Amino acid sequence: MSSLSTKVAIVQKPPVWLDLQQTLSCAIDSLNEAVGQGAQLVMFPEAYLPGYPTWIWRLKPGGDMALGNQLHTQLRHNAVDIDHGDLDGFCEAVKAAGAVVVIGMNELDSRYSGTTLFNSVAVIDADGQILNVHRKLMPTNPERMVWGMGDASGLKVVQTAVGRVGCMICWESYMPLARFALYAQDIELYLAPTWDSGETWLASMNHIAREGGCHVLSTATAVQGSDLPDSFPERDRLFTPDEWINPGDAVVIKPFGGVVAGPLHQEKGILYADIDLEAARTARKALDVSGHYNRPDLFNLEVDRRAKPPVHFQDDTEGL
Repeated sequence: MSSLSTKVAIVQKPPVWLDLQQTLSCAIDSLNEAVGQGAQLVMFPEAYLPGYPTWIWRLKPGGDMALGNQLHTQLRHNAVDIDHGDLDGFCEAVKAAGAVVVIGMNELDSRYSGTTLFNSVAVIDADGQILNVHRKLMPTNPERMVWGMGDASGLKVVQTAVGRVGCMICWESYMPLARFALYAQDIELYLAPTWDSGETWLASMNHIAREGGCHVLSTATAVQGSDLPDSFPERDRLFTPDEWINPGDAVVIKPFGGVVAGPLHQEKGILYADIDLEAARTARKALDVSGHYNRPDLFNLEVDRRAKPPVHFQDDTEGL
């Protein structure tokens, strides 16, 4: 049986830090560039809208609290409020482009607290519909000063125009049970937007491709100190212009392991690859960890995907 090839694109260009509208414009430009090259799936890095809060790894506890508060306030003012339509224009651009898009964001919870941010990733289908929003289950180390913990309501694999897509954000990929929850949903494309990079991370992505029998796409943001805008508070104290804050390292790995494209190292660009979705099922003939290579008689995993709101209101409707 012949298989159709799917062209994927991974964008690791820098956003405009702390400016949501300009970053959305950059994302649309990159989307259109990738689709112009034939891409059917376009992936962006972790927290791309409007930039990963990389300052948290450099601020001094206590001594830089005022600066940290200033940066967090700007981030909150430029975070994505999905309930209030902040992604509507971008979704229209996705629909016009006709490609599936996976994009990371700083998401504002306006439904309950109006203040807490989450590290989220959205899967947008080629028709512009948001199929899933997953919030990072456990922020890593100082990230907990920026983001709240997500629940499992978005721990889903969804059917898109290019196949079955599931996402894990950065070090969530080191949570074995979370990975297995995706494997057990007939995953074909495992997308891992991240801030990590380097040989250890790439080895982990190879492991996941073998373990899950799925295509793995991953990238951080390729960024130098000079890419942070002049308006960034105390930029020159925290960063030097020529340093590579993150090399990006976009990569595409085939099912059962093996690099297909990348890593795109210290390059602010787009990585392309042609993949064969059927290869995921072929790989799982030998190793299917949620199928014939599983022992459900010995091991059992239960995932509570109910949303975990902070309050449940019971309105009095008597007499209505």
